[in-house]
Amino acid sequence: MMSVEIIVTGKIKEKYIKEYAGEYEKRLGGLCKLTVVELDPVRLCDNPSQKEIENALQKEAAAIKAKIAKGAYVVSLCVEGRRLSSEELAETLEKNALNGSGSFAFIIGSSYGLSKEIKDMSDFKLSMSEMTFPHKLARIMLTEQLYRAFSILGNSKYHK
Repeated sequence: MMSVEIIVTGKIKEKYIKEYAGEYEKRLGGLCKLTVVELDPVRLCDNPSQKEIENALQKEAAAIKAKIAKGAYVVSLCVEGRRLSSEELAETLEKNALNGSGSFAFIIGSSYGLSKEIKDMSDFKLSMSEMTFPHKLARIMLTEQLYRAFSILGNSKYHK
C-alpha cells in the first residue's frame, strides 16, 4: 500500500471545512496510508518586508524538511508547477510506486508559498491552477484529487 503524507503549513479552524477535508481523508484511508501533518506558519506583521517573508519561509522550510519521510517522492504545490489532469496524477503515482517510491510527500506552504529550497529539493512541482486559492481549499482539492487518482488506479466508478 502506498504511503501519502500531506504536509501543510497552517491549520483548519472552521468546523465545516474540517469535516469536508476529513471526508476525503477518510476515503483515502482505505486506498493508501495517509498522514496529514499540520505545521504552524511563522507569524508576520500585516505588511512584512521581502526579507521578513524570506526569513519566515526559511523557518517554515526547516519544519517541513523535518517532517518529510525518508525516501519519499516530494511534490510541492506551487503556482509555477506543472498542471496535471486527474489521469496524469494517477499515472504519476503509479509510475513512481512501480519505480520503488511507494511513499509520497505533498507539501502545501503558507500564504506566502514555499521557500526556494523546498521547491528545489522537490521531485515534482504541481500546480492546481493559475488561480490563487486559500490554503484550506487547496488542501481539500488535493485530497479530492488524490482520492480520484487512487480511484482511477482501482478502476472505481468515482472517476467518470
